[in-house]
Amino acid sequence: MTEEEAKAWLADTLSVSRETMATLQGIVDAVIAENDLQNLISAATIPHIWERHIVDSAQLLAFAKGDRAAKFPWMDLGTGAGFPGLVIAALRPDLPVILVESRRRRYEFLRDCARGLRLSNVMVHGGKLESLESRPVGVISARAFAPLPKLLELAHRFSRKETIWLLPKGRSARDEVNSVTPAWHGVFHVEQSITDADAAIVVASGIRPKEKK
Repeated sequence: MTEEEAKAWLADTLSVSRETMATLQGIVDAVIAENDLQNLISAATIPHIWERHIVDSAQLLAFAKGDRAAKFPWMDLGTGAGFPGLVIAALRPDLPVILVESRRRRYEFLRDCARGLRLSNVMVHGGKLESLESRPVGVISARAFAPLPKLLELAHRFSRKETIWLLPKGRSARDEVNSVTPAWHGVFHVEQSITDADAAIVVASGIRPKEKK
């Protein structure tokens, strides 16, 4: 997928408007500029940023369907450079998006970027997830936050029966799912990423810990 094909995918598949494309371009510009100051993304991915980061984030929307996902906030864990959280916020201005980022400089970048792009639906939590007050959310996403067992342990208190978990992973996706099913109830399935043949997305719902015998 070339950069022009990535932009065409957004326009054709998600019907992204010119105004929203301009906001996404603002995210791209901000990330590239900040990358000179702190290592937000691999420099090797900058020439492919629309495919590797923007479309890679936007594809998650295909799995975030249903009333629960629409009525409750989207929470993105370890947002880092803003992927997928800032992209989701730009594409869904009607949806509250909570970005969780414990690293101070990245938190400051996310805060300033959201303000500069007037993404009023964004709330940035600058601290560890453990310090965030529990609340029900419609979607939990995490691109590179923690291995699946630890992620479920830390974040399941925000999850309800209908909450959708969207977790981009690499080749180990199925192995990670297999590692948690003995300890966790839930419906898990693995979807192929459209941006990387070696990547997958763990999609889960109904997550709750099993009672220990």
